[in-house]
Amino acid sequence: MTIAVSTRPGRPAASDWVRRLPEVLTIWVPLLLSAAHLIAFTLWTIWISFTPSTLVPVSGWVGLRNYSAVAASRNWQIALDNLVLFGSAFVLLSLATGLILAILLDQRIRGENVLRSIFLYPLAVSFVVTGTVWSWLLNPGLGIQKLVHDLGWTSFRFDWLIDRDMAIWTIVIAAIWQSSGFAMALFLAGLRSVDADLIKAAQIDGAGAVRMYRRVILPTLWPITITVIVIQLQFAISTFDLVRALTNGGPGIATQLPALVVYDLMFQRSLLGRGAAAAVLMLLLLLGVLLPYAAWRYVQRRRTIHA
Repeated sequence: MTIAVSTRPGRPAASDWVRRLPEVLTIWVPLLLSAAHLIAFTLWTIWISFTPSTLVPVSGWVGLRNYSAVAASRNWQIALDNLVLFGSAFVLLSLATGLILAILLDQRIRGENVLRSIFLYPLAVSFVVTGTVWSWLLNPGLGIQKLVHDLGWTSFRFDWLIDRDMAIWTIVIAAIWQSSGFAMALFLAGLRSVDADLIKAAQIDGAGAVRMYRRVILPTLWPITITVIVIQLQFAISTFDLVRALTNGGPGIATQLPALVVYDLMFQRSLLGRGAAAAVLMLLLLLGVLLPYAAWRYVQRRRTIHA
């Protein structure tokens, strides 16, 4: 007796499902579980932000009271000011540093592989380790200032870590050290993918190295530049462990960032509702960066398809 197997177009045979089963189990199941976890806890946090929860979640409805309390607090206002300063300086300087390193490595210099590994090494270090090491280096009693004093230059001062006006720049320095290699890797890949015919045409026209980079090569890198900016902005908005290990928000609250405000409200003051409101405000900041980028990528794909 024979068993007929449906071969109607558009419906995969049973053997196709068997072959795809490992893919479904190893990729789609963890992906769906992670997405469900993310969505569920995001919705739970949003709900908590509208309740009078303190030490533990409670039912009730307080409307936008938690949001107005967070927005009016001095900690949150200082955190936003610091975020603007830190985010702007970090993104621009890491972008410039990564681009300069990529251009230098693009010259096919000797030892390129070693240098590339050195520049990428900070990415392998956690932000907690980065913050801890830089806190030692910038500590006036342990690090650079003490070393220079021991060498005889006793008037030298490098006490930014305890200076309320300069402490935020210590976070910028550590963040640039951590992330410039990432920008360098993307820019270097972009430089190596520039059409050789464009470079040859510019050389035939008599363009020098500076003019070639400024007029021919760098304009082709603007999609990579936008990608780096968005990723670095996302990191700046969500920065927590680096600041926690390096300055712990101090001196005082001089280096507070939004993530530290969330931690302070939830785990130190036991104001769960306000902490959730601050977390939702952070989410809105992230969406303000990611949604325009997603829309831009969608438009670019549509143009590529219809080109």
